[in-house]
Amino acid sequence: MTFLEAIRIALQSLWGSKLRSALTLLGVVISVAAVITVVTFVAGIQDYVAEKVFNLGADVFIISKVTPVITNIDQFLEGQKRKDITLEDYEAVKEACKGCSLLGASTFNGAGHVKYEQQSSSDTWVRGMTPGMVAIFDLDLSSGRMMNENDVDRRANIAVVGMDVVDNLMPGTDPVGKEIRVEGQPYQVVGVAKRQGKTLGQSRDNWVGIPITSYLKQFGSHTSIRISGKANGVGARLDSAIDEVRSVLRARRHDLPGAPDSFAAETNASFLSLWTNLSGTFFLAMIGIAAIALVVSGIVIMNIMLVTVTERTREIGIRKALGARQGDVLLQFLIESSTMASIGGMLGVFLGFAVAKGISALIGMPAPIKLWAIAAGLLVATSTGLFFGVYPARKAALLNPITALGHEM
Repeated sequence: MTFLEAIRIALQSLWGSKLRSALTLLGVVISVAAVITVVTFVAGIQDYVAEKVFNLGADVFIISKVTPVITNIDQFLEGQKRKDITLEDYEAVKEACKGCSLLGASTFNGAGHVKYEQQSSSDTWVRGMTPGMVAIFDLDLSSGRMMNENDVDRRANIAVVGMDVVDNLMPGTDPVGKEIRVEGQPYQVVGVAKRQGKTLGQSRDNWVGIPITSYLKQFGSHTSIRISGKANGVGARLDSAIDEVRSVLRARRHDLPGAPDSFAAETNASFLSLWTNLSGTFFLAMIGIAAIALVVSGIVIMNIMLVTVTERTREIGIRKALGARQGDVLLQFLIESSTMASIGGMLGVFLGFAVAKGISALIGMPAPIKLWAIAAGLLVATSTGLFFGVYPARKAALLNPITALGHEM
């Protein structure tokens, strides 16, 4: 029997018992689909997170009272005990950091109430910031001007708004020069930022930016700020700039020698490293679940192949009587079991990509097709069929031809 003939017989066997074949392949399909979905989704969200969520740039760092990503309650409680980072700290860092090409400060306390005439919204983010944050946030204007140092120095009641504020509160109106109220306080709109789109389904354009001094004046001076900086380069230059900032802040905050920093210093790389660890754990968990499902489906394939051997005992006897060797029979049934599993793997690949693309379309994230994931899915499925098909194939190969010929169906 040739290799192609063995595959043809396997396909005929699958087609002849459609329901049994479908139930047999179900485990392989689900397992491979789960792996493909997770690989595609994780790869897509990895690129998305790097581009949209932590889009700081390789030369940017952030200094904050607590780390922006808290993973346990101890981190949260320890962070709450720390001193606030103040504007005075920012000015000291700005004066001392020679390795920084740009520095800025910002703060926010979540969504606020913004009103224009009779229109209002209660879910608009209110940011206090310095002019240096414009380049770090990569903000471009569609109209008007950006805030400047003079606005910060005189605590001016001016604001730069995102496009959602214009669309929701001022449709059909030129917003520049108009007065809006932020938590009851009047601010004159001096600029409108270009549309930035959505991240993880959340709009990046529903915000109002005001001078950080005006923010602290209105919402309280006992608010910790974040210091953002752009180094003169990446790698060692970035590390050197962060060390300069750390030295200034440790001295101002009286951190003891050898004690850990009483603040957090984060970069794009550290954010992405944390995300990679989290996504890696999720990926390994899903691989474990898929592996269990593959073992179960492999056992089902083995049982079905044992039934097939019993049903085709007389056929096996005829083939041996006509000269088929044990190796020929063994190869035939191994090809049939691996073909069965491979078909399940192909169906699983298509299902996995369909699910990943559907989820990505709903939440607006990319879902890149990874060729290595396709190859891995098919290889694992075929290997499962081969491994669990060995025992039934060996049983068929060792059948006595005389006994097999006398087998009654």
